[in-house]
Amino acid sequence: MQALILAGGKGVRLRPYTAVLPKPLMPIGDIPILEIILRQLKNQGVTSVIIAVGYLHHMIEAYFKDGSNHGVSINYSLEEKPLGTAGPIDLVMDQLEEDFLVLNGDLLTSISYRNLYDSHIKNNAAATIATFKRTVDIDFGVLELEENSQLKNYNEKPSFDYRVSMGINVFNKSSIKSLIKHDEYLDIPDLMMHLKTKKQKVFCYQEECEWLDIGRLEDYNVAVDTFEKKKNIFLPDH
Repeated sequence: MQALILAGGKGVRLRPYTAVLPKPLMPIGDIPILEIILRQLKNQGVTSVIIAVGYLHHMIEAYFKDGSNHGVSINYSLEEKPLGTAGPIDLVMDQLEEDFLVLNGDLLTSISYRNLYDSHIKNNAAATIATFKRTVDIDFGVLELEENSQLKNYNEKPSFDYRVSMGINVFNKSSIKSLIKHDEYLDIPDLMMHLKTKKQKVFCYQEECEWLDIGRLEDYNVAVDTFEKKKNIFLPDH
């Protein structure tokens, strides 16, 4: 298996930490988040990794080098300008296997990358989106009104369940190659919808797992605490 890791963002919501450190090198406990991801990928069969870098890229490259210390082969792709979450795929298209993982470099999750990939292959999919169930609690009474403004329903502090993208996807190269233009900005949600417009098969994958994004300071603190309590779930080889 092969993975493209998106690690070029500036991490503005984690400032001031990311003023001097790229977000993928932010420590979860005593381990950079990107190192946790690489160890998980290796343990589940990924042998080749491309890291799409930009902001403070020299620090990421200096830390991980060619990947030999982490049991995987690592190459780097430098974005000269922001290309979104799908645009960087074009820069390495000729290096990619026919089916490959694309994931954010700031995720703490216990998902099985192997099961996700195998599901994608089994479904002969153009793309597969890893999803997570998120519950949103509303702290107010939610009103539903009739057209004439009379009360239809009154829900006191309801909860709503959503399926959200985990920032982890699998793509089939032949299916997406013509949809990503060279040096043009493109995000993965737009790429997914382009595939749907072309009547390509886009599947959603779900499994029971832990998943935390560390995009904001409060999320980062939760991730650090969760990792310390459940380290054996995230790194069984630790």
